[in-house]
This record gives sequence, structure tokens and C-alpha cells, in this order.
Amino acid sequence: MCGPAAPPRWARVSLGRGGEAPESVRSASAVSLSRQVQGTGGSSAISKCSAAERGYIEDRFLPLLAGRRRRRAPLVHRGYYIRARAVDHCVQDFLLKTQSYPRTQILSLGAGFDSLYFRLKDMGLLHHTVMYEVDFPNVACQKAALIKTAKELSALVGDTEGERLGVTTTFSGEDYKLLGVDLSELSKLSTALKEAGLDNEVPTLFIAEVVLTYMENSRSDALIQWAAEHFSQACFLLYEQMHPEDPFGRVMQQHFSQLNSALHSLSQYPDCEAQQRRFFEKEWHLKCSHYFVLTASKGMEPSWTPLLSSMTVPHHHGPVRMVGSISALVCEVHSETSGLRRYGHHSALIKPNVILTTGGFGEENGQHCRMRNFHVLIKHAGYWKAGCVKKENPDKRWDERLYHTVSCLSSTLALVVGGRTSPYAALGMLWLKFPKTCNDLDPNDITVELVSLQPAAEPFALRWRHSTTEVIFKGEKYLFMYGGRSAAQPVLGDWYFLHTPEISCTVIPVEGPVPEGRHSHSACSWKGGVLIAGGLGAAEQPLGSVFFLREAEHGFQWQTVETHPPLIPRYSHTAHVHDGKLLLVGGVWLHSFTVPGITVIDLITGLCLDYTINVEHLEWPLMLHNHSSVFLPNEKELLLIGGGGNCFSFGTHLNPKPVSLSLRNILTSH
Repeated sequence: MCGPAAPPRWARVSLGRGGEAPESVRSASAVSLSRQVQGTGGSSAISKCSAAERGYIEDRFLPLLAGRRRRRAPLVHRGYYIRARAVDHCVQDFLLKTQSYPRTQILSLGAGFDSLYFRLKDMGLLHHTVMYEVDFPNVACQKAALIKTAKELSALVGDTEGERLGVTTTFSGEDYKLLGVDLSELSKLSTALKEAGLDNEVPTLFIAEVVLTYMENSRSDALIQWAAEHFSQACFLLYEQMHPEDPFGRVMQQHFSQLNSALHSLSQYPDCEAQQRRFFEKEWHLKCSHYFVLTASKGMEPSWTPLLSSMTVPHHHGPVRMVGSISALVCEVHSETSGLRRYGHHSALIKPNVILTTGGFGEENGQHCRMRNFHVLIKHAGYWKAGCVKKENPDKRWDERLYHTVSCLSSTLALVVGGRTSPYAALGMLWLKFPKTCNDLDPNDITVELVSLQPAAEPFALRWRHSTTEVIFKGEKYLFMYGGRSAAQPVLGDWYFLHTPEISCTVIPVEGPVPEGRHSHSACSWKGGVLIAGGLGAAEQPLGSVFFLREAEHGFQWQTVETHPPLIPRYSHTAHVHDGKLLLVGGVWLHSFTVPGITVIDLITGLCLDYTINVEHLEWPLMLHNHSSVFLPNEKELLLIGGGGNCFSFGTHLNPKPVSLSLRNILTSH
């Protein structure tokens, strides 16, 4: 029995994770919206140019096309590096696999001010390939004018064929065609490409870098299906956003909505699996987990699978089995200060119901800055008050450090270790001295004196994202400083024992398997030793190992803590120990489908249980990385302070208020 013929579809689809934004395309209806979308293409060119100027990518043609110059943040540079590497890999793989064909084509949809043609031509990779670029008419005209006025660009294109320009062709060379067409007008697009010489019967690579998402889904789906139906040998390279509903994704969506450039694809195609189904039916650490690279092919022998051949795909755990949920509640704080909106800070319980928060990057007096002031939270009569700590010696420099540690040695003395002001400026140690008597009911009545240590004690402390934890050896107290990173080393695996209270460096023998170097891990005191969990390793891969440094007869010994199921690798989390259980709070992991909540590890049996955090009572995305947390054992309550960070090019997110998590049920049910 014969049924109707199946519509053409993409035969092979493969994905890789990667990840500002777009080169450009039309969203729905109004011209004003298309102008907003076009603006994202210019912003993308500026970001790429900034990354190239600082050595993240090699591209001497971008400055000739980008126009304005503006320095972007390092995270944006790294995102564009990943994007460039992924796209360049796939394009060059296509050219390599089709070099035996007499002719091939590349069609870049929403190309904006991209320099891909000029880079490929300069490398001698377009011997038998013609490249077509399509964008809005005014964008194509602007780019054509830039090419004509830049001798380095026009020389690569060669003799132009101006007399044969069609209605929509703004620039034409022997192997380069630039067309001004709205991608959402499919019939006009098809006609314009045919007039420009596009051949449906030769191998063709379609490229769409953050383009289709700005179109209505019905129009972008039609474009994908058109490519599958009209080209006998086609490959499709798609780079877009995904995972719209977690905290980072919500900030990302809000950013594009404010630009009047909504991401239409995200609602219908929120993840890799949905994008794969999209192509099959019609026919790619926080930021990278919200972009993907998809490649699809049809009629190619052998199949075009650039993401499955030479690229290394990191191992991902299966679905996370959440055994329960913990409700997050806003912790209402009586305060006239916004100083708790920050990340990269440290919070410490300096005495019962008194929490000191220092450093980090956040908001002071309505401005984003490195935090100069110390803040304190005091609990009284069931509610919290916040205030700004007064410095007894205001002329003493704090240096507004980030990613430091604070260890309380008594109710009147705390030690600050490490931190940085920039990736090239690490800081040493500092005493914080509090008066023996103060009004613990008024947060604005607490004072602190800053006292420097002797310079000889400084060199080994010049690090950040490390841990400093109290241990006991032969009845004496020490601070165990471990890991982190420095201006010279991206990952440190060394450690030091600092005898208290004089903070002298003491050599104590350590045996057992040495943990891999790491930073952004957690460390907790337990049974006189220290528990180290997670972190980011030398290869910038999250770690899932847990180690216990315990006191032995002649020193200390490293022991591996086996967990079952295995702990999902993570970093930038916090941790606490209570009644033989290790609590890991938040962090970042590479798992696509959820964000870390609370993980409870039984230190006797090794049982590892994951709980999600229910945020339905919060009015903002809760980002649990670069945060601090304080465990209140009597109440079995976790207080989460600050957290957030730079959300790629979408802005900085700061959790606006402290959040309370009651752990009474999960700590009494095991």
C-alpha cells in the first residue's frame, strides 16, 4: 500500500554546545522591529572586533567592517572565541569534505558585517566555492559601501561585475555575491538567489548564526524546509540560544525583549532535542550552556558530521534525579542599604545571629562597583536587620577585593586571605578586629579595625577562588589554605598550614592521593580535618570529586569520599556540614536540563541526593553561583546572600535580596 511521499527532510542532524548575538533577521511584521534586529548585528560586529583586537580570535578584516570600536568584557570575548572556533571548524570541515567537487556554495543568512568570506579567501580556501551573503537591503548596502572603500577588501573580491548586478544584488565578484533581501520573504529570496547564480544541484552550506530566532517560527521553519526541498546536497549550520527558563535564560530573554528583538525560537525550540526534531521533521560553563551549534545535512556522501568527527565532546551525566524540592522564600531585611546585592563576596557568622559580608562586586549608592563597605546582618526577635559597618581607621585600604576568604578566629578577630582587584592584581592577608563590646541589636553600631600582617606572611596568600578552613593537629588550631588561582597560574593545587593566632606557616606532612588542582571549590571543617568538594580543574572542566583531609598519626592524610550515585561535577558552589551530612549549595554544572539546587551527601554511607530549589515565591531569577551562604544549625536554615554575575553581553544580574531555605525536612528525614 502506497501513501503520499514524505516531504524532504534533513537526513543527518548533530549538535554541539557553544556560545551575543545575532548577525540579523526579520522578526514578524513591523519595520521598526526589523531595525531593532539589525542593530543587534552591528553590536555583534563590535564585539567580534573587540575580541580580535585582544587576541581571542585572529581576524584582520573585522576592523574594516565593524565601524565603531568599543571594548567588551572578557566573558564576551571568551563567548565569541567559542562561537568563532565552532563555526570556523564546521565551515572548513565542509570545504575539506567537498574539495573533490568541481563547485560548491556557501550561503550565509543574515550575514551582517561578518568577515567570513574575506578570511576564507585570504587563506586560499575558496578555489571552487562561491559565497553568497544575504541581509536586509540597507545592511547589504552599507556593507557593499565599506567593501568598495577598503582597498584590502575590494582587492580580495577582485574585479566586480557591476554591470550584471540584479535588483537585490548590492555587490558582486567572481566568487562573492552580496544580496539585500528580507529573509522572511521567501519567494523574493529564492528569486534573488537564482538571479545571482545559486545552483540547487551543487553541495551548499547554509549558515545561520543567531538569525532564525528573530523570525516568526512559521517563517524560519519555512526557510529550513525550503532549503531541504530545493537543494539536493545541502548542509545547514545553525548557532542559536537555548534553555530560556533557568535564571540565566530569563535574564537573556529580558535583555532581548528590552531591545524589542524577542527570541521567537526559544519558546517552541527550547533545547537541543527540540532543535533536532525541528530539522528531522522539516527536513548545534553558564553562558555556553545557553547556546548550541547544530549541523544538518542532506544528500551528502558520506554524511557531513563535523561535530562528531574531530571535535571532543565532553561527557555529560544522564538526567538528574531530584528526590525532592525545597522552597525558597524572600528573607525580608530591615535596611536602608543595598549593599547585599553583590557577587564574589564572602559572608561569615562572626557571632550567633551576626553575619559579616565583605568585598565582591555589586551595587552601592545606585552604582555597580567593587564593594568598598562592609555590611552586617543581625537577627533579633525573628527578623533581620542590615547595616553598614563603620571602619575605625577609614584611611586603611581594603582594596575592594573579590573572591577572598574570611576566617573567624574569635568573636573579635577575623582573618582575610587573598582575593583580587583584577586578574593581574592579587591581594594578601588582612586582620579584621571587632570591639569586645558593641550593640549587637543595631547593625549600624558595629565597628571594625583593619590591621595589616607582616609582609613575610604575604606571598603564598596572593591568590583568589581558594579556600581557607580551620583544622586541628595535635590539639593546635591551623588554617588550611588550599587551591585557587593566581596571576601566574590558572589553577593551583598547593596548600599551606597557618598556625593561629600568629599566622605562621608550618610544615605538616600530608600523605595519600593528592587531589587534582582546582579553584572555585568548597571546603568545610569536619572532625578536625577538611572536606574539599568540586571545583574547576586545570582543563576548565568541573570536578565531581570529594576529598577528606583527616588527621593521621604524624600529619594529615588525603582520602577519597566515594559517593553513589556519583556527584555531578560542579563549581562556584558553597558547602556546609551538619550531623554527618555534607550540604552543597548551588553552583554551576554542565548539565543542560536543570540548575544545581541542594545536594546532600551522607558522609558515612556516601549516599548522594539532589534537591531542586522551588523559586515560585521569588519575583526574580535566583542565580546560585558566586554567592555566599550561612547555615544556622538551630533553625536548620540556610541563608543565601548575594550571587549572580555577568550574564555574557546581556548585563549583570544581582540577586536583589537574601533568600531563606528551610532544610528541616531533608535533614531529619535521613
